[in-house]
Amino acid sequence: MIAGVQQRPLDEHCDARGSFTEVFSDCWGLGLEPRQWSLVRSRAGTLRGMHVHGRHDESVLVISGKVYVGLHDLRPDSPTVGKSMMIELAANPATQLVFPRGIVHGWYFPVDSVHLQGVSEPHSEYGADDNNGCHYADPELGLRWPGKPSIISDRAAAFGTLRELRERLYECVTA
Repeated sequence: MIAGVQQRPLDEHCDARGSFTEVFSDCWGLGLEPRQWSLVRSRAGTLRGMHVHGRHDESVLVISGKVYVGLHDLRPDSPTVGKSMMIELAANPATQLVFPRGIVHGWYFPVDSVHLQGVSEPHSEYGADDNNGCHYADPELGLRWPGKPSIISDRAAAFGTLRELRERLYECVTA
C-alpha cells in the first residue's frame, strides 16, 4: 500500500426497510477534511486522470458500477515515493478509498458507474497551478489498466510524461 492511502470497508446495516450505511465520519481518522462532496457519473470506457494536486486530499466511494483507481506516489518525502498500485472498487462491498495530496491518480470505469467524490478543497477554489497531470499510459507509472479507455478528455489525452510532471512540480517547489 502507498503511504497515506487507506481503504475502509463500510458497514451496511440492513433491516426490512432496506439499509443504512455511513459513508464518512470525521472520527474515523482518515486524514480527510472534506469541504465538497460530488456525485460523478461515468460512462463505460471512461478514464479520468491522471491528475495530481498539492493542496487537497480525496476520497472515492462507488455507488454503482466499478472503478479501477491507479495511484502513483509522487511525494519526494514519502517512504513509498515512486510506488504505484491499482485498486478495484465496486458498489458491493462498499469501500471508501482515501488518498492524500501528492498522489497521482486516475480512474477507469469498465462499466457505467456512479461514484461519490470528497475533496478537501472546493472545486471553485481549484487553480491551474494545482491541477496537473501526466498521461495515463506512461510506462514509468507502472500501471496495468484492465482495459483501453474509449472516453478520455482532450486535456488528459494531451498530458505529458510522468518525468515531465515530476520536473515541473519540482521546479515549482524550488522556485
